[in-house]
Amino acid sequence: MEDKLILAIESSCDETSAAVLLGAKVLSNEVVTQLQHAQYGGVVPEIASRAHQTMITAVVQAALKTAGRELRDLDVIAVTQGPGLMGSLLVGISFAKSLSLALEIPLVGVNHMQAHILAHFADDCENKPSFPFLNLTVSGGHTQLVVVHSPTRMEVVGETIDDAGGEAFDKAAKVLGLDYPGGPLLDKMAQTGDAKKFSFPIPKVEGLNFSFSGLKTSLLYFLRDNQKLNQNFIEEERANLCASFQHTVVTYLLRQIQRGLTSTKTNQIAICGGVSANSELRKQLTEYGVNNGVEVFIPQFKYCTDNAAMIGIAAHYLMEANKISDLKMVPLSRYPL
Repeated sequence: MEDKLILAIESSCDETSAAVLLGAKVLSNEVVTQLQHAQYGGVVPEIASRAHQTMITAVVQAALKTAGRELRDLDVIAVTQGPGLMGSLLVGISFAKSLSLALEIPLVGVNHMQAHILAHFADDCENKPSFPFLNLTVSGGHTQLVVVHSPTRMEVVGETIDDAGGEAFDKAAKVLGLDYPGGPLLDKMAQTGDAKKFSFPIPKVEGLNFSFSGLKTSLLYFLRDNQKLNQNFIEEERANLCASFQHTVVTYLLRQIQRGLTSTKTNQIAICGGVSANSELRKQLTEYGVNNGVEVFIPQFKYCTDNAAMIGIAAHYLMEANKISDLKMVPLSRYPL
């Protein structure tokens, strides 16, 4: 099948992104992050959807310009169908439908979680896993262990029963007095702290599932008790607290990864999602792979957070499998793999 020129659109949360791809080759990948949510300490859905409306045309134009292509050159329009915020998804899908109708070219709706995993198959990724492999998707909204049998067949073998790993980082950062989004700031501060200064309990969950709510509560109570003794406890120990909490989360993720590799009898592990940019997770997972003969696949930073290039890569494989959508496509807040 000849590679198609794809315009991909991502608007599931608070990034407005557009990319142009020739097959799985990324020609452009424009991402605009909505910084206005910082003042609220989290993403406000209504504000997010309105911001997408304001920015989407300019972002698409920028992607086409960077790729050196025009609308008339396109063969396919790809867009995130879900999961995500309904208002945000609706903006991207409505825009994509309009282009598909006007240009009379196919429309492909993409599962956001599937796209994160398939970012490993971007043309500019030097090392790509072979099927089947185990993938840990960990972000602000999701934490999943997935057996990837093929680009279009994926099996969830473990997932969070409450909060996501990225949310745990963001909430911990908030109570430690860091700005939003807190995960990256916590990671940065942790690099100057002692990861063994404080101890937090590793969550206990059966099988390959995850749980982070108890860990967040443990941190909250720990801070409360210590502030009774020292009002300046957080300020004085912030770097050590960040390092210790991050160490606990990463240790927990690695434990579940090890269980997953044993359970699925594979020696390949890939990670994706926003938390795959975490320096401690990348470091410890790389060391684990070297020490245990496991192949580890870590995405480039530009493919960790939400972006349209990953949507285009997923669309490329969906087109190969003849999985095309139509104008009846609707946004899905929940979209199981």
